[in-house]
Amino acid sequence: MKNQQFLLPFVHRLLPANHSTTSFNFIPKHLPVEETSVILLKQFISNSKRLLILTGAGISTESGIPDYRSEEVGLYARSNHKPVQYVEFLKSKAARKRYWARNFVGWPRFSTCQPNATHISVRNLQSVHNKVSCVVTQNVDSLHYKAGSKNVIELHGSAFRVLCLDCDAKYSRFDVQKMLAELNPTIKNTSDMIRPDGDVDISPDIIERFNPPFCLQCGGTLKPDIVFFGDNVPRARVEDVRNSVSESDSLLVLGSSLFVFSGYRIVLQALEENKNVAVVNIGKTRADDIVHLKISA
Repeated sequence: MKNQQFLLPFVHRLLPANHSTTSFNFIPKHLPVEETSVILLKQFISNSKRLLILTGAGISTESGIPDYRSEEVGLYARSNHKPVQYVEFLKSKAARKRYWARNFVGWPRFSTCQPNATHISVRNLQSVHNKVSCVVTQNVDSLHYKAGSKNVIELHGSAFRVLCLDCDAKYSRFDVQKMLAELNPTIKNTSDMIRPDGDVDISPDIIERFNPPFCLQCGGTLKPDIVFFGDNVPRARVEDVRNSVSESDSLLVLGSSLFVFSGYRIVLQALEENKNVAVVNIGKTRADDIVHLKISA
């Protein structure tokens, strides 16, 4: 009981009753969380000793980063924009030029987004209460690291890293931004717009005269260390996740519709291994009918 009392404030932060102190535009419409849901989640966490937490884009909306699929406020609901496809990026010089031009303009805002109460709660459940063995995130925003979480597996990579497709050299995205600013001194690199991957809309004229980055070691093609749509999660990372799931005793999913199979298969593995699984997400998820606890909040 003592442990549950300590956990209660953190569970309330995971399930805020309202957003009266915020003014974000990317949070879907939802009913206030019920106290019974708070109690159920508290019990779920209290009964866990090695909890694996899987997070999706829904936990970053309160940091000012939109998700893809939420009704009315998600990227797909607000525009016809589709993220760059992996094969397109590899084969098309024009696609790479367009991607880097948009990313250059969107980076200053995207990179300065800060963790919110959920990221802090996940960190505290890990570092203060020793409940969390691993955090697996589908997000590329590195907000878990900014919050201070340890043992984080970034399932789809990170927008903060860049790699060369030709010689495998690695760069900080901040260093690449400096290079882009030098290559494009007349292009303004600010925007009020933001997307889950840092992409923004800019005029065809800017794209046409934009100079993309290149590898300083071999002159090759640079790509963010992100699993683009149509690409596969690296095998070694998949194995790290599988091992982490097996070593855990329960799984808590936060802010993911589990539409992408790389996240959904984590739930399937946990259930196959008889782990307790809970999902907290506004709206439906792919796993609603198979998990032990679903809280729509």
